Amino acid sequence: MIQSKDNSQHYIWGDQCDSWVLQDTPGLSVKQEKMPPGTSEKLHFHNVANQFFYILKGEALFMINNQSVSVRAGESISILPTVQHYICNDSGEELEFLVISSPTTNNDRIEIESK
Repeated sequence: MIQSKDNSQHYIWGDQCDSWVLQDTPGLSVKQEKMPPGTSEKLHFHNVANQFFYILKGEALFMINNQSVSVRAGESISILPTVQHYICNDSGEELEFLVISSPTTNNDRIEIESK
């Protein structure tokens, strides 16, 4: 079956951020996500999952182990297990990206309490 945003499960996360589940199996998760300007997720890590982010549109700012990394459209970044991270869109434009996780991040997300 051909998958797209039009025929995939959709959910809202964070502050009006969109996610379309293109594939979700125990070994692989592929999601297309959209973040409005000025939005961010919470600092977290995964014990098992490797994550690969590919930016489709806009510019993402990642915080990875307390270092900021800017990733633009057409660029990608990998996040290894146990690495503390979050993605944010501090630009004035929408941010769209693919996030590919192996294995899935279901039941493998540990949020870090902010102090």
